[in-house]
Amino acid sequence: MLATQIRQKDGIFYFISYPASELLKKVRFISRFYGDGKQIAPETVGEADEVGQFIARIERTDRAFQRELSRAKVKALKNFYETAVTQPPIPGTVLLFTPERLRFQSLSGQEHVGHLQAPAERFLIIDGQHRLAALEFYLNDHPEEARTIHVPCIVFDGRSEDFAAEMFVIINSTPTRINKSHLVDLYERVSWADPDKRFSARLTEKLYREDDSPLQYRINRLGGRSQKEKWILQAELFNEVHRYVSSQWSRLRDADASREGDRHYRVLRDFLKAAQRVWGEAWGHAQYMVTKPVTLKAMIRVCADLAAKDTEPEAGRLDRWTQRLQPWTTQKREFRSDGFYERFPAKGQVERVGRVHRELARFAGIETRARK
Repeated sequence: MLATQIRQKDGIFYFISYPASELLKKVRFISRFYGDGKQIAPETVGEADEVGQFIARIERTDRAFQRELSRAKVKALKNFYETAVTQPPIPGTVLLFTPERLRFQSLSGQEHVGHLQAPAERFLIIDGQHRLAALEFYLNDHPEEARTIHVPCIVFDGRSEDFAAEMFVIINSTPTRINKSHLVDLYERVSWADPDKRFSARLTEKLYREDDSPLQYRINRLGGRSQKEKWILQAELFNEVHRYVSSQWSRLRDADASREGDRHYRVLRDFLKAAQRVWGEAWGHAQYMVTKPVTLKAMIRVCADLAAKDTEPEAGRLDRWTQRLQPWTTQKREFRSDGFYERFPAKGQVERVGRVHRELARFAGIETRARK
């Protein structure tokens, strides 16, 4: 196939203009798509196919790609293909990936134009599944149009699974395309993520998954399978954990990330366990605001305040902190759902979290730290 080789810094990839009917035979769909009375079934993704598994998890769980919206999006694209005359139906490139290293043979006198070997397996679609799904439905209804439509494609070959994952994040990292919660999951897989964010993402993951975490499976992660009631969005919790980590990052940046990650997880775990003890029956109770996002975020800030003064020794810390937070037991009525917003008036959630933080710290006699 005729291709243009493109070099950008250390990256090499290819531009190809594919006839629509030919392209649709060379790609595989990861998600299920629906048309009028027809559907495209998702291809089975093998356990060893990390890129396919990764994109499938995103496509199938992000709200923007759930069945009804997916159906409407494909239908709108198909309608556009049918009505577009002077406007090109697919002006933007579709991004394709193959882990195979493709052979490129340049033409005589054309260093960057030549023939690119086709992969043995079908391409994975990094970006453009909806456009190509709509195109397949369109060509089923209008096969005569196949000869007139060529699809601009960018091909990435011979790269690692992490490269494909990172490319997917880069092109989908606007609020309307991929949920912030997914980005938290991906911080460890993308090279441009700041080290402090990777560190914070690992702590958030531990709070979700570890058996001794009071928040185990209570964090609302897109794609999470737990049937437990969720208390806080992953992105919201991550923001508070990152706030805590950022306050110490000058000391942490050169430390052993694994050891410090475990240590900071234990700090957060012990604080939340102490809070769970003193709140008693109010912890997780629907008639109280104790495990609602506003209070959980405020408590993470109190944890940072307390840890700045009283982290060590670790032995006996849970009992020590339980005693320190004991005054919260007298404040349960203040945290009943009825009238909570009147008792903690604020202009919005951000201001209210700050107010609850200061009140909780005051009740326990903990000095709040000024944020740098």
